[in-house]
Amino acid sequence: MADNGEEKLIAVARHIAKTLGHTDSMTDDILKIFSNFDGRLRDKLSDDGIEQTLKSLDRRLSRYISLDAPIWSNSVDVSSFLHAVDQLIAAVRDWAPLAAHKRVAACLARAEDLLQQTMLRLEDEFRALIESGGGGSTDSTRHHPDYSDDDGSIEEDEDTSIPVAEPVADYDDLLIDALPPGTVGDLHEIAKRMAAAGYEKECCAAYGACRREYLEQSLSRLGLPKLSIDEVQRMQWSQLEDEIERWIKAINVTLRVLLPSERRLCDRVFSGFPSDADLSFTEVCKGSIIQLLNFADAVAISSRSPERLFKVLDVYEAIRDLMPEFELLFIDEFCLPLRNEAITVWKRLGEVIRGIFLELDNLIRRDPAKSAVPGGGLHPITRYVMNYLCAACRSRLTLEQVFEESGDADYGKGETVSPSSLSAQLAWIMELLDSNLEAKSRVYKDAALGSVFMMNNGRYIVQKVKDNELGALLGDDWIRKNMAKVRQYHVKYQRSCWGKLLSYLKVDHSNSASSNGTSSKALREQLKLFNASFEEICRNQSSWVIFDEQLKEELKISVSGHLTPAYRNFIGRLQGCADLGRHTDRYIRYSLEDVEARINGLFQGTAAGAGRK
Repeated sequence: MADNGEEKLIAVARHIAKTLGHTDSMTDDILKIFSNFDGRLRDKLSDDGIEQTLKSLDRRLSRYISLDAPIWSNSVDVSSFLHAVDQLIAAVRDWAPLAAHKRVAACLARAEDLLQQTMLRLEDEFRALIESGGGGSTDSTRHHPDYSDDDGSIEEDEDTSIPVAEPVADYDDLLIDALPPGTVGDLHEIAKRMAAAGYEKECCAAYGACRREYLEQSLSRLGLPKLSIDEVQRMQWSQLEDEIERWIKAINVTLRVLLPSERRLCDRVFSGFPSDADLSFTEVCKGSIIQLLNFADAVAISSRSPERLFKVLDVYEAIRDLMPEFELLFIDEFCLPLRNEAITVWKRLGEVIRGIFLELDNLIRRDPAKSAVPGGGLHPITRYVMNYLCAACRSRLTLEQVFEESGDADYGKGETVSPSSLSAQLAWIMELLDSNLEAKSRVYKDAALGSVFMMNNGRYIVQKVKDNELGALLGDDWIRKNMAKVRQYHVKYQRSCWGKLLSYLKVDHSNSASSNGTSSKALREQLKLFNASFEEICRNQSSWVIFDEQLKEELKISVSGHLTPAYRNFIGRLQGCADLGRHTDRYIRYSLEDVEARINGLFQGTAAGAGRK
């Protein structure tokens, strides 16, 4: 109680002196009044008392300041040192209001110099404790992460002085105690005193430098090298794909394990000093977060060729899925720029994805219609675009999100497409592809073969859409419309190829009134034309390609259904001519069975591009 009363009394004296003692003479007068009032104040606040206190503190602290060994290696030294530090901080605080007195001011200057030296030593001890704090351990209620290289071995690091967290495969509910509880407590005691002395920025900087190195080592252990944006852009795409895989693992471990652990450690070390904890956390993670985001940004500003879509989607989804972690970790004024940068990079990746789809549009437009696919089979552009879109639609939800964020866009027809419509973009791509194929079909000199080409490609497109998420995006109406297009090309094929042939089998019934000789002669001429044309058609179309077996059978059945009855009727009429008698067989080259066999021999081609993949 006596000590407490003394402290209160000194505090009152200090306050009054600070308030009233504007000159040396006034301060002396005040001190004399208090000295007469209580001898304890005379001892504490007299010039001699201040000088003695300063010498005592200087002697005790200088021994530790010049000590070669770590102070924290001996608990007795720690206790004595911290006690002396507390006294020095209190002395500087007590003497500051009396600085108008020259002798007090001189002592205060020496005390502040001693305080600075003491803080430098405390900073050194602070760094040493962090750097020798041990390899870290997980919470007692959680398992320790075990992350191995592909061969099952854990990579060793030559520098073992800095604890490095190992990567993990499962991030759920996992935090790492990178420093032992005892070390955390020691760091807190140092931080508390450096803050009390007004050296919190230096403390935060020291903490940030040490723990930042820990994070950088951890990213290196995760297999992610430090790369500039230029270095990323100069990479071969195959190499960059591998780096993206490593980056995804690294950013997940960083945001879900390392940084939450660092946030907790900062809060414990700087308990009671939330602003210092925020600043220190920013100092720790800023470099690593910028490194991770710069990589993503480099991916975003690189080539927008269509084959890059899928890895760009991976990067976009990685940042999107980690946005809750960004929002949770980076909430204070110091970290806010990092969160904003993450959002900016995320949005930029969305722009890139939309740009890649526009590049796909351009690729389809630029694909030339110079050479025809042999046999009217599948064109490579058809197979490429459809397989590409099918693969892209595995990320349907992500793509819908990307296009919802796009705002109004013109996709080339002078129309404004709804920003929420991924389906509108896909429908436009399909229309471009259809127009491109139409142009390619006109390269064929034989109109029937051009129709076969359009049937093949149209059927392939419809089947791909029906068997994939594309069907849900384009809709049943689109499917019905394009199936109808395939049927229209079927009709065109029938008319352009078999229509003329069927005209040779028409019988002019007006000839019935004529002589049998005249009738049979006309029929023989028609049959001759039929035989020649039928032979040429079958010879040509035997090498044509119909990739879809069902479509092939439908075409054969359709041809047979029109041709066989007409041919049967024609042959019957010919055989009924009396003037031919028994000699009709010499004019009939094909029996009905022969016609059926030749029809079955159609579309046996295996030209390149016919395979359905």
